[in-house]
Amino acid sequence: MTKRFQQAMQLMRRHDPQTKEDGFHLLLPHAADHIDELIAEFAQERHDHGLRCWLVELVGEARSPQALPVLTEQLHDGDESLRYWAAKGLEKLDTRQARQELWKARANGLVD
Repeated sequence: MTKRFQQAMQLMRRHDPQTKEDGFHLLLPHAADHIDELIAEFAQERHDHGLRCWLVELVGEARSPQALPVLTEQLHDGDESLRYWAAKGLEKLDTRQARQELWKARANGLVD
């Protein structure tokens, strides 16, 4: 785990909204470099809804094939916000399998 990733996660866990934003934007351009860490953090985070949404968004921003299982799982989650960011991530991934998952979710009314 890099120092940048650790610092960004610490900032994203703070109570101050601007500090949280700063942490998110510290990672945003480097999401692909931290895909494994992002997936691991998402799997461990259970309490902070906003952080979970940001982590799914960052996983999607990575545009990595490793993101497909996480994004597909969240596409079927009961939380509309997580589904939204999962769909956006699959659109960015833009692989055949990602498009198929999006098509199925849209056919089932899970996402627009």
